[in-house]
Amino acid sequence: MDPRRRPNRRETMRDNKNVLWSSNFILICLSSFFVFITFYILAASLPVFVKENLGGSEEQIGLTMTIFIIASVLARLFAGTWISRFGERKMVFISLLLFFIASAYYLNIYSLVILFVLRFVHGGSFAVSTTSTTAVALRLIPANRKGEGISYFSLFMSLAMVIGPFIGLTINSHFGFRVLFIICGFFALLALVFALLTRSPKIEAAPRAAKGKLHWRDLIEPSVIPVGLAGFVLAFAYSGLTSFISVYASDLSIGAMAGYFFVCFGIMIVIPRPLVGKILDKYGEHVIVYPCIVAFTIGMILLGLAHTPAMFLLAGAICGLGYGSMLPCFQTIAVKKASVHRQALATATFFVLFDSGYGVGSYVLGLLAESSGYAHMYLISAVIVAFTAVIYFALHHRRNPAAIAEPSSAK
Repeated sequence: MDPRRRPNRRETMRDNKNVLWSSNFILICLSSFFVFITFYILAASLPVFVKENLGGSEEQIGLTMTIFIIASVLARLFAGTWISRFGERKMVFISLLLFFIASAYYLNIYSLVILFVLRFVHGGSFAVSTTSTTAVALRLIPANRKGEGISYFSLFMSLAMVIGPFIGLTINSHFGFRVLFIICGFFALLALVFALLTRSPKIEAAPRAAKGKLHWRDLIEPSVIPVGLAGFVLAFAYSGLTSFISVYASDLSIGAMAGYFFVCFGIMIVIPRPLVGKILDKYGEHVIVYPCIVAFTIGMILLGLAHTPAMFLLAGAICGLGYGSMLPCFQTIAVKKASVHRQALATATFFVLFDSGYGVGSYVLGLLAESSGYAHMYLISAVIVAFTAVIYFALHHRRNPAAIAEPSSAK
């Protein structure tokens, strides 16, 4: 071959098939980052907005998140099918455009009814956009580095988890909600731009089923349900952190610490992340999941007992260490259980269950907090986190004692 000839796109992709940090992978990671930073800014700030500006109760605060999650679950049921039918790029564009419009519309919220409607639209667009961008990322991750690649991809979500609440609470305290919502709209626009700049490799089309009735397998990947149920329980407990931590900090008279809680939470997600993916690919998921469940449980107990800023922030760090390493493990299990043509559907199925747990948890824990207080709520959440180990062992570990099952038809 003439050394002066520039390699074509197919040759470049073949030569770089084991390269993880390609320009396209970085672009889709940045798109995901700005989607999630918008989500976490609003998750941390809306409880304060609902309570102070709209006169909402704790139950209504939980409802703003529950409505978002209901829409997310409904949209995810069809997201995998839509992606297969219309293509990743088209669904990325449509969903992120709608996500941007919804993010900018918070500037016009003056009543709870309008907010609830907007949260439904925002939740649906969030679900489809995160599913479609994840599908693009999975195409860009080399097959032999799936655990590492998913771990790094989800790291950008974790960075958003660190920065988002801190930005939201800080900007709100200094500049107010109008500036906050303008920034959310700008971040959502950046998510759209970075996604549109991303190019992903094509794969052979999946075999099309004969036309007829929509089968439930067109909406759900059954192999993901066991780990998805563990994710449901995990998300149920986790929802109490994002939905109520700012209000809890105010009740403890350390409201200024709420943003720093998420900084501590996120730092302890980020620090071990480079090791998590490599351990997952080499030794399997079980060596990570159980210690993380223990850490998350301890963190929730400390949070429920916290009376000082130091204990409050320590609880955030320990919760971050536990939760942050479990989520990419569960995602990797879900993806590797499915064939390559059903990975988008597998991702959607996992997050249908995860988001369901998040939404149910936001509402139920809100009722619990209203009746017995936030400290009691977090102590009960610790028990729920511990129960994740039972679900995980019974539904996944016992059936897969060695390692993550490889997809049978992904070769």
